[in-house]
Amino acid sequence: MSSLTMRITAVCLAIAVVTAVVAALVSLRLVANTALDVSRQTLSDQADVIAAQQAETETASRIGLRRVVDLLDGQAVALVQRRPNGSIVGGDDHELRAARQAGLVDVAAGAAVHETINIGGRRLLVEARGLDRGTAFALVREAETGRGVGRTLFGRIMLALGAGLAVAAVAGLALAQLLARPLRRTAGVAASMSHGRRDLRAPTDGPREVAEVASAVNGLADALQRSEARQREFLLSVSHELRTPLTAVKGFAESLADEVVTGESVPAVGRTIEQEANRLDRLVGDLLDLARVGSDDFRLDMVDVDLTALVTDAARVWQARCASAGVVFAREGPAHPIVVGTDPRRLRQVIDGLAENALRVTPAGRPMVLSLTPRAGAAVLQIRDGGPGLAPDDYRVAFERGELHSRYQRIRPVGSGIGLALVHGLVTRMGGTIEAGPAPEGGACFTVTVPLSRPPAVAGSR
Repeated sequence: MSSLTMRITAVCLAIAVVTAVVAALVSLRLVANTALDVSRQTLSDQADVIAAQQAETETASRIGLRRVVDLLDGQAVALVQRRPNGSIVGGDDHELRAARQAGLVDVAAGAAVHETINIGGRRLLVEARGLDRGTAFALVREAETGRGVGRTLFGRIMLALGAGLAVAAVAGLALAQLLARPLRRTAGVAASMSHGRRDLRAPTDGPREVAEVASAVNGLADALQRSEARQREFLLSVSHELRTPLTAVKGFAESLADEVVTGESVPAVGRTIEQEANRLDRLVGDLLDLARVGSDDFRLDMVDVDLTALVTDAARVWQARCASAGVVFAREGPAHPIVVGTDPRRLRQVIDGLAENALRVTPAGRPMVLSLTPRAGAAVLQIRDGGPGLAPDDYRVAFERGELHSRYQRIRPVGSGIGLALVHGLVTRMGGTIEAGPAPEGGACFTVTVPLSRPPAVAGSR
């Protein structure tokens, strides 16, 4: 593939060639027309002069006519005469025929004829004048007398074309270098970015389009820098979350191995190890799900599900967990079935993830609500809490991986930063939507909308 420099140079040369060729064609046409007009006017003037001379005395006119003939021969002009007896003399066959076709035979005294006749491939100009005593004459001349001038002009145009091409090549190279220099710098920055550099920025000088490319590359570098910073923070938070249960499992296992814990304490230690192992298993499972949820091979078992029954089962579990934490749990929603097309296991995973997130930040004595509401063509799930909520600007980034963890880890209890990102991915893959906003209970409200499979049943039909 040719470089930008070569392409710009080629374009400049092509423009110069086209311009020169068009100018040459137009100029040659104008020169030819001008030469023809000049030739015709000159021939007309010569005919007028000869007619005036012939109006003199017969002797003077004969002497003058011989001189005129000699002069016209030197200018490649033929003199064709009509004698009183009507005969036509002078010139070669083509010139005689041209004079006849122009009307020399019938031209009256004092009349003038201006004609252009094509005979035998020759284009002849004819200027005829009628004289007294039944005589007349015609001057015949080749019309293409501008050819020599045209050839001279064409040669000069070709010379100018060569000079123009040279100038265009130099100008094209200079322009290409001017445009390509910032692009090369931008390409260098992009290449450095591909090798891990994030501190370089492309210069935004030069033409507007080049500056836009540089700005886009700089924007990409900034986005990569922010993304990698969030990724590092996320990995640090996940490492911390993994280390906590691992430390507990390792510590209690060492206590059992060293027989520090014996007797009646062993079952309690075993339950603790099991709880921490389950916590670790859930965390690893969430990480795997988050990594796979965006891939094409992520499996969903989409079936018709009674969402009312699913929410009722989840409510029993979370009512018990809220009671043990001193949080007031409430369930809102109809008793009749609401059927949606979804993956029941993944949707339950979404409900549990949102409920666990809400319970973590809700103080004792404050409410947590699990709500189900049918709407036109959809079912709406809400998990609302009476916790501290989020700052207004944080709701729009609530589902970005690790974003809330990095903002609130020193303010309140936070998770690993995986849960909300995973919930968002699952809901989206199942064809639903999820939003975050303030709750009337004072905390945060997470709203999941799932399309209905069929219209809800009439209340009380269950």
